[in-house]
Amino acid sequence: MKPRDLERLIALKDRMARAQREAAARRAAEAAAIAREHMERDRFRLSVGPVTPLAGDERADLPRPGVEPLPRQRQLDEARALASTLSDELDVSTLLETDAGLSFRRDGVGPDVPARLRRGQWAIQRQLDLHGLRRDAARDALATFVRQAERDGLRCVRIVHGKGNGSPGREPVLKEKVKRWLVQKNTVIAFTHASAADGGHGALLVLLRGSQRPSV
Repeated sequence: MKPRDLERLIALKDRMARAQREAAARRAAEAAAIAREHMERDRFRLSVGPVTPLAGDERADLPRPGVEPLPRQRQLDEARALASTLSDELDVSTLLETDAGLSFRRDGVGPDVPARLRRGQWAIQRQLDLHGLRRDAARDALATFVRQAERDGLRCVRIVHGKGNGSPGREPVLKEKVKRWLVQKNTVIAFTHASAADGGHGALLVLLRGSQRPSV
C-alpha cells in the first residue's frame, strides 16, 4: 500500500470515529432530556396527587350585540365647546348688507356671491331645521351642524329658523340669533335669505369655506 493511500485510510477512520462519538453524545443528551422530563412529571404527580379532568364547559354562549364605534362623548364635548364660543350679544348689523336678501359675506368674497347663492349656483347639500328649539338647544344644534358640515367638506347648506310667527309678540328672536351665530363661525364665508322656493325669509342659505376655497 502506498504511503498516500495509507494516510487517506487513517483520515477516513478518524472521521468515522469522530462521527460515532458525536452521534453517541447526541443520543446521551436526548436520553438525559427525556429522563429529566419523566422525573419532573413524576415529581408533579407525587406533589399534587391524582388528577381528575374537569367536566365539560356548561356556560351559555350568549350573543352580544355589537356597539357602533361612534365617539359620541367627543362629539358632545366638541359641540359644547363650539357653542360656548357663540355670543348672543354680538352686534352684526354693521356686517350685514341690506340687499334684497339681507346677506353677509366676508372680506375677500365677491359682492355678487349672495345673489349667486340665492339663484342656486351652489346646490344645497344638507339642511338643519331649528323649528321648535329653544335658544340654547338651537345654538348647540347649529354649532354641531356647521362643524360636521365642515368635516364632511360641504359647501352649501340651508338653516331653517322660521319667520318667528309663533314667537311671543311675533318677534323673530331665533331668526336674528342665527345670523349672529353664523357670523362668528370662520368656516361661514357668506349667507343670505333663501329664495321663496327654498324657504324665503324663514331660512338662510349658507356658503362654507370647504377644503379648498373657490374663486368667489
